[in-house]
Amino acid sequence: MRVPRIALISEHASPFAVLGGVDSGGQNVYVGQLAKHLARLGYPVDIFTRRDSPLLPERAEWLPGVQLIHVSAGPATTIRKEDLLPHMEVFTAVVLDHCRQTPYDLIHANFWMSGLVAAEIKKALGIPFVITFHALGRVRRLHQGQADQFPDRRFGIEDELVQLADRIIAECPQDRTDLLELYGADPDKITIIPCGFDPAEFWPLDKILARVALGLAPDQPLLLQLGRMVPRKGVDTVIRALSRLQTRSALMPHLLIVGGESAQPDPKITVEIGRLQAIAAEEGVSDQITFVGQRGRDVLRYYYSAADIFITTPWYEPFGITPVEAMACGTAVIGSRVGGVKFTVADGETGYLVTPNDPAAIADRITQLYAQPQRLHQLQNQAIQRANSLFTWEKVTDAVARLYDQVITTHQPERFPLQAHRLIERRFTGLLTTLQTCRAALPRGILAAAQTLYTCFANQHKLLICGNGGSAADAQHLAAELVGRFRALDRPGLPALALNADTAVLTAWANDAGYDQVFARQVEAFAQPGDVLLGISTSGRSRNLIQALKTAHQRGIYCIGLLGGDGGEARALVDQLLLVPSGDTQHIQEVQILILHLLCELVEQQWMGWKFPAQRLPQTTPPSAPEPHVLENDALETDSLADHPLVVPIPPGAGSAPKRQPLVSSPYPD
Repeated sequence: MRVPRIALISEHASPFAVLGGVDSGGQNVYVGQLAKHLARLGYPVDIFTRRDSPLLPERAEWLPGVQLIHVSAGPATTIRKEDLLPHMEVFTAVVLDHCRQTPYDLIHANFWMSGLVAAEIKKALGIPFVITFHALGRVRRLHQGQADQFPDRRFGIEDELVQLADRIIAECPQDRTDLLELYGADPDKITIIPCGFDPAEFWPLDKILARVALGLAPDQPLLLQLGRMVPRKGVDTVIRALSRLQTRSALMPHLLIVGGESAQPDPKITVEIGRLQAIAAEEGVSDQITFVGQRGRDVLRYYYSAADIFITTPWYEPFGITPVEAMACGTAVIGSRVGGVKFTVADGETGYLVTPNDPAAIADRITQLYAQPQRLHQLQNQAIQRANSLFTWEKVTDAVARLYDQVITTHQPERFPLQAHRLIERRFTGLLTTLQTCRAALPRGILAAAQTLYTCFANQHKLLICGNGGSAADAQHLAAELVGRFRALDRPGLPALALNADTAVLTAWANDAGYDQVFARQVEAFAQPGDVLLGISTSGRSRNLIQALKTAHQRGIYCIGLLGGDGGEARALVDQLLLVPSGDTQHIQEVQILILHLLCELVEQQWMGWKFPAQRLPQTTPPSAPEPHVLENDALETDSLADHPLVVPIPPGAGSAPKRQPLVSSPYPD
């Protein structure tokens, strides 16, 4: 069945954007990381965002499985998100046209204007949609008042979206509470799924090395504030906290402020930087502050790791990714007791929460942490643990995918769950990987084993086979194919005996002597010189198989091991090893049955006249066995076998067991 296709709509927040500006931050990261990890799960993903530069192509493959579609709506230049609503009608028309041509199974809208687009598409085409608001208009207006420049129409649109959306993703408990109390949302529609971080992008670096890499003093107390340069982030509160430190202690930490619209901290380009510089001068702490400017995400882990403490004190915060990234880099956090921050930062465990707009409280916590270095170190370690246990993008995306599954199956009940599709894809991919490895490593070993079995049968000897569980079933399957037939219709039956098939003997000896001896006892009873023992195990650690191989050794019986993993103890007890190099039992079994089928077919074909490498023939050839002869170049679709090892048959013997000798001596051990 077709894998469901997902459309992510994010009208102003593109994963291409450079972060740190007024309108580029957490939502950009959310959309990009979610798309990337959805693609890893097998989803085809298209991201719709507005073209804000004439240089951007209409379509671009961002990552394998992720296509970025730039929608022409309004001038191809930067427009404040507060001014985008008049362009949403055109944006909707373009995306709707795409949806008519591409069979999307679900739309995930990010922000209220993207939700407006998704709602219109649902009305027109019936495609269900999920929405992550990232910020709610009524919450913004409550905290910003007249500084909020979004149109009042936003509130009515959000009300409608709350009703029309199939599911709503709340990024933290506070987000859920706001949806319930301010919008009257159906609680059954709301699922809390946080944002996350990528462990491949953020991890703890050595603090001194991180500072050296950034050109910072290795031993100076260092604080960090990182994020968008807008007033609501409360950076001015951190600056005022520095001035409080001057009056109460000798502690003089340095504050790095990372973010802005340009790489250089230009107040003409980033107005907020100019405002903050003026506050720093007013408070007399300009010498303790460095405005760094905008930095790429590839270097942010150096800043997080270099800092002793990360400080984020917004007035309000729907989620806030930066505290999670800081914790992932092993940095304790002082954050506002608001929104997502009070969800991500565990107060007293990974840092401390303070009241917004309270410089004295920040100064108190900074002083406390520097006065207790062991406590600070403890918080840093616990921060790493919390970030990795709760907030990785892999965990977040799994939760989002489960939500998608619920929505899609509700709208299309005949569809199998998405987890089922992902499981199938994962299993096929894993098996194909294992098959490719075995295809390169095992052909010569399989040919040698087939030659061994053929020589055994041609010398009128028999094959004993044993295994447990699935391997027992494989043993019986192989015996049935050899005694009966595989493909050839007119060959004689070949003597093969599955030791695990005799339940009377198996249970009697297990009861009398122990299960470890059930195969060894049958080897002792049935094995004759010239016979071959084939042991099948996915691990090579089955005690009864190991005992059978040891008994075979004692009686001079040649042993083949069809094993998996590292081969276990059985590996050292076999003369010929066929090892499936995988740690997945399922894939080992799947490849082992292929190998058994190949052995059947190769033995049959050799019996029916295929020309295999030159060999020394048995003294007596059964009437039904053809004269073996040299392999012709076109007899097999394989490389030349001119260098394949020769068959050395075991001579007939009587009386005591003869000295054990290999049937095939191979220069290609597997």
